[in-house]
Amino acid sequence: MNELDFVVLLVTIFGIAAYGIWRTRHRKDLNSYLKGQGQAPWWTIGLSVMATQASAITFLSTPGQGYLSGLSFIQVYFGVPIALIIISIFFLPIFHKLNVYTAYEFLQNRFDNKTRLLGAGLFLLQRGIGAGLTIYAPAIVLSTVFGWSLQWTIICSGLLVTIYTVMGGTDAVTVTQKYQIAIIFMGMITAGILLVVKLPADLSFGDAMQVAGGFQKLNAVNFSTSVTERYTFWSGLLGGTFLMLSYFGTDQSQVQRYISGSSIRESRLGLLFNAVCKIPMQFGILFLGVLMFVFYQFNQPPLLFDSTSNKYFQSHRADAKLTAYETDFNTVHAEGKQHLERWVQAKKAGNAEAATEAFTAAAAAQQQGEKIRVAATQELADRKVQTKANNADYVFITFILDHLPHGVIGLLVTAFFLAALSSKAAELNALGTSSTIDFYRLLIKRETSDRECVTVTKFFTAFWGVVAIIIALYAHLSENLIQAVNILGSIFYGVMLALFLVAFFIKRVGGNAIFWAALTAQLMVFLLYANLTISYLWYPLIGCAACVLFSLILQSVFGKNQPAGDKLPI
Repeated sequence: MNELDFVVLLVTIFGIAAYGIWRTRHRKDLNSYLKGQGQAPWWTIGLSVMATQASAITFLSTPGQGYLSGLSFIQVYFGVPIALIIISIFFLPIFHKLNVYTAYEFLQNRFDNKTRLLGAGLFLLQRGIGAGLTIYAPAIVLSTVFGWSLQWTIICSGLLVTIYTVMGGTDAVTVTQKYQIAIIFMGMITAGILLVVKLPADLSFGDAMQVAGGFQKLNAVNFSTSVTERYTFWSGLLGGTFLMLSYFGTDQSQVQRYISGSSIRESRLGLLFNAVCKIPMQFGILFLGVLMFVFYQFNQPPLLFDSTSNKYFQSHRADAKLTAYETDFNTVHAEGKQHLERWVQAKKAGNAEAATEAFTAAAAAQQQGEKIRVAATQELADRKVQTKANNADYVFITFILDHLPHGVIGLLVTAFFLAALSSKAAELNALGTSSTIDFYRLLIKRETSDRECVTVTKFFTAFWGVVAIIIALYAHLSENLIQAVNILGSIFYGVMLALFLVAFFIKRVGGNAIFWAALTAQLMVFLLYANLTISYLWYPLIGCAACVLFSLILQSVFGKNQPAGDKLPI
């Protein structure tokens, strides 16, 4: 990055943060601080929901996922439209009718205090960890690529978003997210256009898609019924529906975005906007990765994209074994490039036999190159070279720095930071709100003035900001970042969803039964995740189904249900 890139980065980030603080400087009462002024139109709600869900992990890591695995990751989002329609019909009217600050207040009205505390506690646990990953994700990649201090990158970005979230509350998140998401999309679209422009002049877009398809990068749907395959049509449609229903319907960071609408109609339109746009957005981001794959078939890629591994290779040039990996990889890649160039020429000449032969040879060279990559990665693992993120997480940022012009580099790095800030601001806002409303006002001081609640919420927001920074400072991931976040949610979300589904639809189940059922089901999910190798997308379905079943069994043991809303002792 040069001076222009840093100017774009700093001016945009601090400008948007300052704007958020200025616009929300008069938010003093509890309702406007936690829910905003209640005047957000549907498009603002829609963009805020989208920005909260699409963190820097989405824009930084997903293209790398597309580069390595193609479009199959899109199956994770097949359940989004179904989930958002269900939430619009069933969840949203209840939240609006009760005029709640948090989703978990409804659990107290329907069950009892301890069930509300359990739901809120599960949210605080998984979202507190998730907030750390949200800030860790871009920090670990950007700090290693640019040579910045990881610790100071985490601390500075974490403090910035904590400050403007504390000062402005919900509206500070909402009014800044629409500008943040606009800049993010501007950067991603620019990257996509430049990628297409940088493909070889004699390679048509159709040819590029044929290369991607021939190398199995366009296989978006897998109808396998194996539960061990991570991404299939069935795991995405069934497990993904439960995952997204849990996330958008029970996670306070999302609920707080759409209950701030001026009416149920505006909130519904905001959710349905995401139902329509979410899959195309994710497809576009993954497609960037596919285009990068085609680009790197004609341009020399690094053996390993992650900076830690590259630095280790650079510092051990005298090691013949390591040098051999890099030499062999570059040789195989050059051969593959020559085969693809012959394929293009044969196609233009109408020589189908020569084209088929050349493409087959190119595919074989590409597979050989991937085997060398795997062997090199294993060699580094055997030498205990510690990397803090998956190789896929560095693909997009490496392409940006190596092949895009200055100014555009600054725009895209800015987009990553803005994505991190927007999602983390929503998370901190929700964590502070739930801590105050579900715990402080329930357990410590019931008769609390609005002014005191605002002060306490600001304290808890700052507290969770510090917690997220600490988690980020000590985080270490072996999973690709986008997958790590989804795995974390999958472990907790099934039980959280079951609390609400039972509350909505199974009136005879009371607080004692659902409370103990939820604890049992959550423990079961922990044990299954530790011992099984099934796709993580099945865990929301398993956790939800187990919790519902256990609640019915326990209710028959406990006997007649007490009236809804009856408060049981903690």
